[in-house]
Amino acid sequence: MPAPAKPTSRVWFITGASRGLGRAFARAALTAGDRIVVAARTTTALHELASTHPGQVLPLTLDVTDRDAVFAAVAEAVGHFGRLDIVVNNAGMLSMGMVEEFTEAEARAQLDVNFFGALWVSQAVMPVLREQGSGHLVQVSSIAALGGFPSTGLYSASKFALEGLSEAIAAEAAAFGAKVSILQPGGYWTDLYTAMRSTSPLEAYAPLREKLAEQFAEGSVDSDPQLAATALLTLVDSDEPPLRLLLGSMVYDLAFDIARTRMDTWAAWEHVSRAAEHAINGPV
Repeated sequence: MPAPAKPTSRVWFITGASRGLGRAFARAALTAGDRIVVAARTTTALHELASTHPGQVLPLTLDVTDRDAVFAAVAEAVGHFGRLDIVVNNAGMLSMGMVEEFTEAEARAQLDVNFFGALWVSQAVMPVLREQGSGHLVQVSSIAALGGFPSTGLYSASKFALEGLSEAIAAEAAAFGAKVSILQPGGYWTDLYTAMRSTSPLEAYAPLREKLAEQFAEGSVDSDPQLAATALLTLVDSDEPPLRLLLGSMVYDLAFDIARTRMDTWAAWEHVSRAAEHAINGPV
């Protein structure tokens, strides 16, 4: 029996593709000659993309917090194009506020999209990648996963959780030839901040908010999303992509600063850490 023909172009599955980084990723994939499944809650822009690239684009309406809908969308994507080569877990939201200010509903909403939504997509595509013995899952994380920062505590929590999950998936997927990478982007001119949600502020945090606003005004660096898309293409074109890829000089420098600070602290407290371990016989 002859071997199946190699596909002439790759098939992408991109969530949160109607705007921002997701839209830039979709356009970059099309420019590379690939086919794409683009999913989002609002699909007007996706249908416009499909109309200008006949045969290359499958637009799907999808709320990633709906697990059944995610599995159905992945099944439709595979049924339409026959395979999945690159999956980009890009759908996300930003909720700003001090940790104390979050209601239960607000906290759960943040985790539902950024963590559980990405989990459902990962679970839905893994059987496809496993059966193919190939494929690349790209998890879009954030600079917020490098550390916890005032007013982004729940957002950081969602991205920390995503990265821990993704490390485990990477080790599991490697057994059947699939790859996993985590993107850690800095600032880009997207709708993330204009569409963000905010908690009801407590007066006690007013001075801290003013300080943060000053720091943001002085130190914010935001770039064209197309630069992130170019980096993503370089990543997925690599035969040996890294588990993590930092996007932007600001996030690159911050990552090293945070790592050095942690290593210095670990070293300073080494004697306490080592004294906390001494093997003994187990309980009878």
